[in-house]
Amino acid sequence: MIETNKDAQYIKELWRRWYNARSEWDTQAREDIDFYLGNHFTPDEVDALNERNQSSLPLDRLYSAIEQFKAIITSKPPKFSAVGREDSDVKMANVWKTILEYIWDISDGDETFKQVVHDYAVTGLGYFYAYIDKEDDYGRGEVKFTYIDPFRVVVDPNSRNKYFDDSSGMMLSTVLTKMQLLGLYPELAEEDDEGRMVIDSIEGLDNDETYPSNTNSRTVGSFTPDVVKDLDYSEGSEKYQLIEHFSKVNVPYYRIFNVQTQEEKILDMKNMEMLIEDKATAKAIESGLIDIVEITQKRIKLTCTLGQIVLYEKILETDIFPIVPIPNIWTNTPYPMSDVRKNKDFQRFLNKTMSLITSHAQAASGLKLLIPQGSIEDVEELERDWANPNATIEYDPSFGEPHFPSPQPLASSVMQLPQLIEKYIDLNMGIFEMMQGNTDVAPKTSSATMMLEDFGQRRSKSKLRDIEGSLKRLGKVIYNLAKSHYNFQKTFRIVQPNNDLTEYTVNKRLYDDKSKEIMSIENELVVGQFDIRVIGNSTMPSNKWGEWQMYMEAYQAGLIDKVEALKKTEIFDKEGVLQRTDIIAQLQQQLQGAQERIKNLEGDLQTAHRESVSSRKRTEVEKFKSRLHEQESDSKAATKMAVNRLENAVKLEGEKLRVRSQAQMKSQDIAK
Repeated sequence: MIETNKDAQYIKELWRRWYNARSEWDTQAREDIDFYLGNHFTPDEVDALNERNQSSLPLDRLYSAIEQFKAIITSKPPKFSAVGREDSDVKMANVWKTILEYIWDISDGDETFKQVVHDYAVTGLGYFYAYIDKEDDYGRGEVKFTYIDPFRVVVDPNSRNKYFDDSSGMMLSTVLTKMQLLGLYPELAEEDDEGRMVIDSIEGLDNDETYPSNTNSRTVGSFTPDVVKDLDYSEGSEKYQLIEHFSKVNVPYYRIFNVQTQEEKILDMKNMEMLIEDKATAKAIESGLIDIVEITQKRIKLTCTLGQIVLYEKILETDIFPIVPIPNIWTNTPYPMSDVRKNKDFQRFLNKTMSLITSHAQAASGLKLLIPQGSIEDVEELERDWANPNATIEYDPSFGEPHFPSPQPLASSVMQLPQLIEKYIDLNMGIFEMMQGNTDVAPKTSSATMMLEDFGQRRSKSKLRDIEGSLKRLGKVIYNLAKSHYNFQKTFRIVQPNNDLTEYTVNKRLYDDKSKEIMSIENELVVGQFDIRVIGNSTMPSNKWGEWQMYMEAYQAGLIDKVEALKKTEIFDKEGVLQRTDIIAQLQQQLQGAQERIKNLEGDLQTAHRESVSSRKRTEVEKFKSRLHEQESDSKAATKMAVNRLENAVKLEGEKLRVRSQAQMKSQDIAK
């Protein structure tokens, strides 16, 4: 026999109170959905228009504006970044960035994002839901996120924070059939002492009061797609409400600081017990090499109830609600307003105006014939013959001549009303003509076009900042869950838009070759703390051709070089083009260097030639000089010899003269 659980009863009652508090928003939001789907007229309004022979077909400008807004906001996937709180964490930033991109990819993030933004625009409130898929990756589990139908979520009505951070809790309701529950929780099929299954003792739903139908009787469907999927409309099918209650609680944790490596970890009690069991770690703690401090952290507690019982309870490794809201027009309550609701009156006015114009056009195009009373015997026959171009119609001219009354023209101001109303709707949505591809209003230059686009997108960017606030919270929840769940070695691979592969292996254990003991752990996720951010306007579209033209103009003006122009555009395979450009530049530099060397060699050759000629000349000169020197030497030698001979002759003649002189003196002496 199932015993009533007080916590389950409390959660069930709390759900009912919170649900009733949002009943007005619920009704309005469902009407907004119908309005978006084209149900602009009630049955009474349709009947009244038909009686006046007026069209009940709406001119749905609101739908196109909503779709254009969605296309602008979700043009590209958001770009996340991880910023380390310490310098030592910087090296892990790219690892976390890759993990976030990986989770976005396996969660089909682009489609999920579009659906959430759709609810944001149409109902006023969209929801992401981050969770751990335990069955994925062959049972190891994957961190994922998905879209949640906003009608399945209730929030504390006392919350005043835009993102419900101050809410005492959040609840997610799922309506399941008996067979669905037995497939998810086999233990509910167990029998009690009376031979009755456990599930038969649980309180079910007698009706669909949890999901009331729209007040519009012409609604396309009372339930949103996710709810319809969970319901079984077969006769006699039992339905049950499963409630997941998320609340904030204080949980004990431990800060582990390694004095030697300066690494810090935050561990829960389970992982702390496992750490202490390691002998080496226990010894390090005793020696003071590892410092342990007990702390208290806010965490999200999940309590799952079914009727009056609690199915399970667990603590999620995050301090942010895994149900992440994206509120639209803030009303200082948990019940924001949608863009549809803001523009419904304009759309109704547009429909009535177009119905009036259409009715007048029908009246003006259909010819009216006024005939004097009694001039035609059979009026019905006249109406039949009127469509026959060859008919002969008789009338009594004594009663007067038939004539055609001229229709009164419709005022020009009325004809301008539809265009004016459409502009009001576009203005409220932040959508302008040029953003819809209207070239008539586009400037002639690319720079002016981009400037005008930037001004035109300011409304959309303002809304996008609110959406980015929710994406940032989603990134933090994913970061917290991934940090706790991925405690094993795993490789994350992401293929970039340019087909480059980014790959990181986390928690990679490096062993000592001799002892086979773990020396260190590479890319350990529990190490360090990171702040997750969203790069602003990363989901917005970009005018690639306009940017390319602007950069080309800057390049032609000499303000930037070709490489810088390529860096600033996404038109091409940027990385590949830049790589090839670098290779070409290197080859050109090498060719230029070779050409310079050839020129130098040619100059050297000419110089060598000149030097060679000069050398030959110098050789001839030297030879001439040598010959001249030899001749000079010979001449000097001949001159010297001549001088010597002359000196010898002079000496001889002098000696002869001296001898003659002495002989004469002797002769004189003898004579005396």
